[in-house]
This record gives sequence, structure tokens and C-alpha cells, in this order.
Amino acid sequence: MIKKDVIIVGGGAAGFFAAINIAEQNPHLKVAILERGSEGLQKVKVSGGGRCNVTHAEFIPQELIKNYPRGENELLGPFHQFMTGDTMEWFEKRGVELKIEEDGRMFPVSNSSQTIIDCFLSEAVKHHVEVLYNQSVTAISSQSSHTELVEVQSKGFVISTKDHAYSCQKLIIATGSNPKIWNLLENLGHTISQPVPSLFTFDVKDERIKDIPGVVALHVEVKVLGTNLWSEGPLLVTHVGFSAPAILKLSAFGAVELAKRNYKFQIEINFIRQTFEDCLDVLKTLKHDLAKKSVFKSTQFDLPKRLWQKLVLASNMNPETRWADLNKNQLENLAAQLTKAVFNVDGKNTFKEEFVTAGGVDLKEINFKTFESKLHKNLYFAGEVINVDAITGGFNFQNAWTGAYIVAKSISE
Repeated sequence: MIKKDVIIVGGGAAGFFAAINIAEQNPHLKVAILERGSEGLQKVKVSGGGRCNVTHAEFIPQELIKNYPRGENELLGPFHQFMTGDTMEWFEKRGVELKIEEDGRMFPVSNSSQTIIDCFLSEAVKHHVEVLYNQSVTAISSQSSHTELVEVQSKGFVISTKDHAYSCQKLIIATGSNPKIWNLLENLGHTISQPVPSLFTFDVKDERIKDIPGVVALHVEVKVLGTNLWSEGPLLVTHVGFSAPAILKLSAFGAVELAKRNYKFQIEINFIRQTFEDCLDVLKTLKHDLAKKSVFKSTQFDLPKRLWQKLVLASNMNPETRWADLNKNQLENLAAQLTKAVFNVDGKNTFKEEFVTAGGVDLKEINFKTFESKLHKNLYFAGEVINVDAITGGFNFQNAWTGAYIVAKSISE
């Protein structure tokens, strides 16, 4: 039996952040990370296309929580303890300068996730955190079920891997979306909210977006028909359908609902954020003002040219149709394509290499002042192992840093 004061299961963002902060705040504690892979911090490595989207430039807790489809209410208190500004200060004190991009995402100035990884690894060495790789956890038991060891280890935990058994007083689970660990936590009596994918792109086969991948409509509104789900933002046409923030937000906030529909549903897109009636009025004016010009070649509403042309053709016109020749039906068809175009979604795709899951330890079973289990004293959670997830833009990492820091503070004290 290898004894430690604190064991962290999971060598990802939350695991390393918790370990470093505990060891720094209370150097007397023996802290170890158990990582199942041959190296840790893999999600950090691929985040933000390899640049690591550390957090997001939102500095008001009440605004920050709006980016969390699950966990919004629970994170308000924690964000008052540790949030974006604290994250920036933490990294900058350790020589990692962050920058804010136009869309609010924050990255290391180096534009490389390796900067964050190197920071964590060097801090772990500096503060004597032991990182044990290839340690896949096979069992976790609360000490109360190990009566023969009670004298040795009061109210602690025993963690088994293929090769070793570890005992500790304080246990932190920071394994992200790991079904095996969720099963072990269920064995300890915790409820796991059914995991479903979040942050995914939509598969759409449609003549209106065929052969125009890479086209971006900068500000659209998207609704999922038959639900209350809607979002707004940039929309990207891909080789297989739609992506970008407008879609990713919908996938996050609709994760549970869209899973129930087996990812087959209809969306309605307003490409110009005007009402059908207002759009029709504009088109009638254009019919008069641009009478002799071809509709196909006269891109309007700041839309990308290729998208405009596709929507014109879908409105029962040909490339030669002039504005003056538009009949009532064609005007209404074009207004409908611009303001309420319906597309059939038939499946989903992972967004880049980043995979986020909605689901995890039920939030009612966690004390959010400390991130400690309400069922087992000295059992803590950090990161996506709990039923908290966010939209894209650095928010999932901020949840990891916040939870890990609060756990560290609670254990250190």
C-alpha cells in the first residue's frame, strides 16, 4: 500500500491545477497524480487548435455563468472566489503571459499549448507533486469498507490500479468524461447524469450549401423547430453541413434534447436577422432601384456572394433573372430563404479534436463552496467529471481552473 496525503485521479487541466495549488499552499502534504495515459494534459495540448484557449475575457460572474448550459446556477458562487482575472494572474505570476483576441478568447502569447503544459510540468516538479503515469484506476473504496485498515488510515480512501494500491486521506477525481470512473463513483453511491455529446457540428445535405464550404455568414439566428432552442452568431458552411458559434451554442444548450431526437431534426435559419415582412419591403425597393440588374449578381444584406447566389437559385430564379422581372412569388420565396430557411439535420460531427460531454456527477450531490462530495467526506471533484459543461471559447477550462483552485484551497486549509 503506497500512502499519500492527497491523490488526484486524472492528469489533465483540473488535476494538475489542483495538485500544484495544494502543494504550493501546503508543502507538508504528499500529493500525487494518477494518470492513466503515458503522458497527461492531452486536452490542453489540442485545445484551441493547439494554441490552448485558456479562458475567456468575461470578468463579471453573472455574465460568465450564462455560457454554461449545465452548471449555470451552481457556478455563480465559485466564480466569485476564482475566475478569469484570477486565472490570468495565476499564469502571469508563473511567467505565462496571456492575450485577448477579438472574440474574447484568451491564449498564451506564444500561441502554443506547450507553454501551458511546460508551466504545469515545471510547477509540479518545483512543488514536489508526484505524477504517476500508466496508472489506470480499477477500483475506489471508501475506507469504511476496509475495516482492517481503519487504524492505519482513518476515513480515507483506497485506490487500486493494475499494478498498485494507494491510500490517501483526501481524494480528488478530475478525470473529465470517463465512463469507467463514473461507474466507480456510482458504486460509491453517486448519481451520474446520463452523458451525451455537447459541442458538435450539424450534418446537413442540401443543394443550398452544396459546393460552398468555407462560406461564413457573420450574424445569423438559428432555431431548432419544435423546441425553444435558438442561438445567434457566426455560421460556417462545412463539407458536411454547418458549424461555428451559432451551431455550437445550440449543440451545447440542446445537448440532451438533440440526443433524444437521435440528431435528426429541422433548423430554421434567419441569415439577415430581419423579419420576413421587413425583408420583403427591402426586396420590393430593390426591384425598383436595381430594375435592369441580375438578381443573381447583385448580392445584398452583406451576405457572402456564393451564399446569396445559392439562395437566389433556391427561390425559383435563374442566373439571368432581372430584379424588374420578379413576380410576387419569387419575391416572397427569396424573403423566406433569407429569413426562415429550413434545413434538415441528419447527424452530428465532433468539433475539431475537442470533445465535450454533457453529463457527470449529479450537481445536487456536490457542495459548491468546496467542490466536496455531499456523500463522502474528503472526496472532491474538479472539471468535467461533474455535470457541468460550457460552450466553446475557453469556458470549459475556466470551470476546471475554478473548481480545482477551490478544492486546493479547501484541502490546504
